[in-house]
Amino acid sequence: MDFLAALIPLLPFLAASVIGIGMLLGWITGEKSESTTSTISIGSASLSTLLAFALLVGDLTGNGAGTYSIGQWLHSDLLQVEINFITTGFNVYLTALFAILLLIATRFSVNYLHREIGFHRYFFLLNLYTSAMLLLVSAGSTVGTFIGWEIAGLCSYLLINYAYDRDVPATNATRVFITNRIGDAGFVLGIGLSFFYADAVNWDDLNNIATQLSMPTATVIALCFTIAAFCKSAQLPFSPWLARAMEGPTPSSAIFYGAVMIHSGVFLMIMLQPLIEQAPFVMMLLAVTGFFTAAYSFVVGWTQTDVKSSLCFAITGQIGLMFMECGLGLWELAAWHLCAHAIVRCYQVLASPSFMTNVHGSPVKALSPHLQKIHWLYVASIQRFWLDPITDRVLTRPIKGLGEDLNFFDDYVVDRAMGDPVSSSRSISTLKQLEEKIKGTETLGDTPRHFGRGNGIAGKLMEWSGNILGWFEERLVIQAIGVNIIDLGRTLGHAANTFEELMLKPRYIVLFVFVFLLIAGTR
Repeated sequence: MDFLAALIPLLPFLAASVIGIGMLLGWITGEKSESTTSTISIGSASLSTLLAFALLVGDLTGNGAGTYSIGQWLHSDLLQVEINFITTGFNVYLTALFAILLLIATRFSVNYLHREIGFHRYFFLLNLYTSAMLLLVSAGSTVGTFIGWEIAGLCSYLLINYAYDRDVPATNATRVFITNRIGDAGFVLGIGLSFFYADAVNWDDLNNIATQLSMPTATVIALCFTIAAFCKSAQLPFSPWLARAMEGPTPSSAIFYGAVMIHSGVFLMIMLQPLIEQAPFVMMLLAVTGFFTAAYSFVVGWTQTDVKSSLCFAITGQIGLMFMECGLGLWELAAWHLCAHAIVRCYQVLASPSFMTNVHGSPVKALSPHLQKIHWLYVASIQRFWLDPITDRVLTRPIKGLGEDLNFFDDYVVDRAMGDPVSSSRSISTLKQLEEKIKGTETLGDTPRHFGRGNGIAGKLMEWSGNILGWFEERLVIQAIGVNIIDLGRTLGHAANTFEELMLKPRYIVLFVFVFLLIAGTR
């Protein structure tokens, strides 16, 4: 029954393809086609769930071989990447759990998004996301998991930006997308180092060879994957993105950030258990980061006044505890915690629109008197410990400034050195300045200027000599040299001021120190 593992992510992908092609060709459009889209989506999710449970029964009865390979996907020298799946153990349990939660969210979305303008677009992305997550938890190689990881992140960005005509969803989606790219970089680096040091890209091969790796090597590889996990599961310092991600529709928030995708980081750590156990520093980092994330989420959760924000900090707090459990070596507890938390949070987020009705007449429990007296903690909690502005100051602004500097260098140095034509706006400005200069010269020409007038031969000689010297001074000194020198001086002055300001910026000071240390180290 191992071949069923390949069909589980394939069916939602085919459903997304059918809906997408139908939208492009105009076959699926408007309210009249909602039943078609919902039938395709629910049908594919239902079949994937049945196959996932069939695979689970096969594993429980001992009929699973452990892995199933379709064939080779990529071969380059020593690098061989197969299209393979894991058909036993924790992966199968999680595949079945995620499949049924995705089916519930899909069914819930049919009524929730009825008559919405983006109904078909939503279900196209939801089916694609379902395929990506089922691939992520069942893939047998780091490359396959990363493909699911990336497609799920892309669908997350597009569904946060579901109401793309509004500024807030577009801004939040962009911030979430950029933040998650940091984790993606760690994942890619981890795959590269795994192949370089362990000569392995399959999960089983990497874990089997983990005991043979030196502690520094295991630590570096595990640390790369850990950064990816922290970022994907919204652990400190990446926690703020989760509150921004709640801008999307409620069903997608439930399945993305309550039940499935938010747990991807914990799943990744459980997958790498043998490798991480060879890296004590990473174990300690998991425990410390998880503890501080749980404490941060608990404190900030006190002062949240809307349902989704309260839930998002409750989610990060529980996931922080899962990371702490992994860091303490309680791997089985973390796995059970993940499964139970996914079920509870999926229900809570799906029920959040009716929360006010359900709790009518039940007042919110007040804080303890001791906590109410700690005013500075209340202010810090309501400001979420200023984590967003700090992140902007430390990361966003320096990177943005560096990008602007590189763009300026490209426009004014590289383009001119390569002989590329200037932009049309700059050309128009130059022509306008030239026209104004010509007009100014013509105006001055109406009243010709003379050095002096004389009578007689001596007077005329002096007059001609004065005019010649005046012409020479005006044409060759003032206009040819003087004006250019003034302009050149201004340009050099502005350039010097700009260079001085740039050199005083922290990013360039750090870069200069780094380059100096690098040069000193090579000597």
